Amino acid sequence: MPELPEVENLRRGLNSRIKGQIVKKVSVFAPKLVSGKGNVRHASGAKTRLFIRAFKGEKIQDIERRAKNLIFHFQSGKILLVHLKMSGQFVYQERHKNVVEGGHPIQLSEIKLPNKHTRVIFELNKGVLYYNDTRMFGYLLYYPTIGTLIRENHFHKLGLEPFDPHFTLKYLAEELKKKTGKIKTVLMGQGIVTGLGNIYCDEVCFAANIRPTRRANSLKPNEIKKLHLAIQHILKRAIEMGGSSIATYRLADGSRGNYAREHRVYGKDGKPCVICGEDLKKIIVNNRSTVYCASCQV
Repeated sequence: MPELPEVENLRRGLNSRIKGQIVKKVSVFAPKLVSGKGNVRHASGAKTRLFIRAFKGEKIQDIERRAKNLIFHFQSGKILLVHLKMSGQFVYQERHKNVVEGGHPIQLSEIKLPNKHTRVIFELNKGVLYYNDTRMFGYLLYYPTIGTLIRENHFHKLGLEPFDPHFTLKYLAEELKKKTGKIKTVLMGQGIVTGLGNIYCDEVCFAANIRPTRRANSLKPNEIKKLHLAIQHILKRAIEMGGSSIATYRLADGSRGNYAREHRVYGKDGKPCVICGEDLKKIIVNNRSTVYCASCQV
C-alpha cells in the first residue's frame, strides 16, 4: 500500500493536471467502490446514481491529502474522497498528449483505456480521468459538503500529520507513554502520526537507533527526540525524492520515486549495515517483514 510520500506526490501530480477542469460525465462500472468504505461492501444503486449525478458539471477546485486519502474539493463545496488501497490507480489522458498515470501500474492500462480494470471514469473538459483497480479494495465516496465528511468522523482514528505544527516532541512523548505495543506496530497503526507504513517505519527506527520490537512506552527521552526528528526528516526527504516506488507504485507522470536509493535497511536483510558493517536481520512485526541492525538498534 502506498505511504504518505507516494500519495502526496500523486496529489501534486493530479492537481497540476486537472485542477480547474469541469466534470462533463461520470461513469461507474463497479458500484461497490462508490457505495461504502468497509472491508465488506455491497453495491448500492441509489448511492451509485447519486454519485454520478453529484459530480456532473462540477469544477475541480483543489486536491488535498489526509494521511493516505485524497480529498477532491469542488467549487460548489462538494467532496470526493478517494483511497487507492492496495491496487488502485489513476490514469489521466489529455487530448493529443501522452497518457499519465499515478498509483499502482496496471500493464493493460498502458495499451488500452478503458479496460477490464476500469471502475470509474470522469470525463473532463480537457481529458479523461480513469480510476482503475485490479482487486477493488479502494473506494471513491461522495460528500455534499466538507462538513458532512467531518460529521461522519471518517478520520477519527488517525493521528496528526507529521508536518502538523501540533506534532511536537512533547506530543509524541505523551502519546507513546500510553502505548504498550511494539514501536513499529504503534507507528503503523496511524493513531499517533499518519503516513508511516512498512517502509518508512523500518527507516525511521534505524535512523533513531531504536529496535522495532521495543515497547513504545519504554523509549527514553533522547530516543523519542531522535524518533521525532527521523519521522519528519525522512518523510520530507522521501516526498522530495518522489517516494520509494519499491514494487508497483508510480507517480502521476508515470515515473517512479527515487527514495529507494536512500533506503538504509528496508529490503536489505542479509546485507551489511551502513553504520557498523554487521549483517542486517529480518523478523516479522505486525505481520510485516521488518529489517533492522541488531548492533545499532537497541
